Amino acid sequence: MLFNSADFVVFALVFFLLWPALKDRSQRRWIGMTIASLIFYGWWDWRYIFLIILSGLIDFNAALWMRKAPGMKKALLLTSLCANLGILAGFKYLNFFLENVGLISDTVFGMSLGIPVLDIVLPVGISFFTFQSMSYTIDVYKDELEPTHNIWHFFAYLAMFPQLVAGPIVRASDLLPQLERSRKVTPQMRWDGLQLITHGMFKKVVIADNLAPGVNSAFGGPHVDEPLYWWFNTARFAVQIYCDFSGYSNIARGLALWMGYEFPVNFNHPYASTSFREFWTRWHISLSSWFRDYVYIPLGGSRVGRVRSHVNMWVTMVLSGIWHGASWNFVIWGALHALFTSVERETSWYKYVLKLGTPGRLIAGGVVLFCVLLSWVPFRAETLTQTIMIYATMFDVTKLTEISATKASALSSKSALLIFMLLVGRELTYLLKLDRFVNPRSKPYLLIKPLVLAGMIVASIYLRGSGEEFIYFQF
Repeated sequence: MLFNSADFVVFALVFFLLWPALKDRSQRRWIGMTIASLIFYGWWDWRYIFLIILSGLIDFNAALWMRKAPGMKKALLLTSLCANLGILAGFKYLNFFLENVGLISDTVFGMSLGIPVLDIVLPVGISFFTFQSMSYTIDVYKDELEPTHNIWHFFAYLAMFPQLVAGPIVRASDLLPQLERSRKVTPQMRWDGLQLITHGMFKKVVIADNLAPGVNSAFGGPHVDEPLYWWFNTARFAVQIYCDFSGYSNIARGLALWMGYEFPVNFNHPYASTSFREFWTRWHISLSSWFRDYVYIPLGGSRVGRVRSHVNMWVTMVLSGIWHGASWNFVIWGALHALFTSVERETSWYKYVLKLGTPGRLIAGGVVLFCVLLSWVPFRAETLTQTIMIYATMFDVTKLTEISATKASALSSKSALLIFMLLVGRELTYLLKLDRFVNPRSKPYLLIKPLVLAGMIVASIYLRGSGEEFIYFQF
C-alpha cells in the first residue's frame, strides 16, 4: 500500500477514526496497531505477512530465553541472527550467489553447471524489518534492553505501519517504552505531523515523481555518448532519490506523531555536507547508525589502529552497499564511499578548506557533492557494463561540446527542472545559514508558513508526477 495512493487514504482515515478508541488500553492498542500494520503490509501480497510473523516470533522468544537461560545467550543470539539473515539471504541474495557460482565455473573452469535462475519475488521492505528485529535481540544480548513479555507489544514495535517498509529503522530502546503508555496527541503534534506529511508528499509526488520519467528514460534506454547528458541525469537522480526517500521518512514521522509517537530524524540536508563523515551523519541516519553500532564498533571501530580502522570502515561500507541489493553495482557504490572516506581520513583535506570561511564551505561542499554524484552512477545503473560506459562517457573531455541529447532531456521536463532549482535554492539557503535573518516566531513568518503549506498541498494534488513506487521499497 503506497502512501501516495487512494487505498492508503482510506486505510488511514479508518485507522485514525478508530485510534482514539484503541489507544487508552495497552493490550487493545498493541493488538489494533499490529492488525492494522499487517493489513497494510499484506496489501501487496498476504503471504509475506508470515515472514514478519516468523522473524518476530524467533526474536521475541530468543530475547525472553536470554533472560531465562543466561548460559544460552550466545547460542540464542546466533539463532536469531542466522534466522533473520537466512530469510534475507534466501529472498534477496540466493539468485545473485547462484549466478556468480555459475559464472565462475564457466569462465575459470570452462564448465557450465546449468544452474537455473529461481523465480523469487522480493518481499517489500524485507531489509528494514529484519534489521529492526535483529537490533532488538542484539540489544537484549548486550544487556542494553529488557525484553518485553507481551508478544503484542513486541509486534506493535516490529510491524508499526508508518515505518514498516522503508524506515526509518527505529530502535526497540526508542519505541518500546513509547508504546507502553497511551500518549496524548497535542494540537502541536497534529500541526507538526501535518507539516511533515505535507513536506513528505510534496517531495515525493511533485519533485521525485516528476524527475522519475527522465531518469528512467536515461538509464533504461540506449546509451547516449554525451558527458553532460550523464552529469545532468545523475544530478536528477540524486535529487529524485533524496526527495523520494526523505519524503517517505517525513510521512512516516508525521503519521507517528498523529499516533502520539516520535520517530528519529532520518535525513538532515545531506547534500549540504562538507565532509563524507558528515554526509553519513545526515543521509539515511537510522541505517548508517545501525551499521555503526552493530558492525563497525563491534569490529573494533577506530580503536584498533590506523590500518585496521580503515579495514573496519571498508567492511561496513561494502556491507551497507550489499544491504541495498544483490548486485556488484551496490558493492561498487559502498566501496566508492569507503574510498572517499579513507582519503578524507588520511588527508583531513576538508579541515584546511573550511578555514576559508563561507567560500571554504562552498568548496568543500562542492567536492563532497561531486563525489557523491559519482557514487550514484552504479547505484542507479542497470548493469555493471552500463556503469563502466557511463563513467567512460562522463570523463570524455573530447565530447563536452556535444549537448543535443542533454538539451532534449532537459526540455522534456521543464517543470521538473524548475522544481529542481527550487530544491537547490532551499539547500543553498540552509548551507549559507540565511535563515538566521528570519525570526521563526515573527508574525510574518507565522502567517506565511500556513500559506506555503497550503500551496504544497495544492501542488501535490495538481502537479503530481508519474505515481512511482517509493525507491526504497525494493530494499
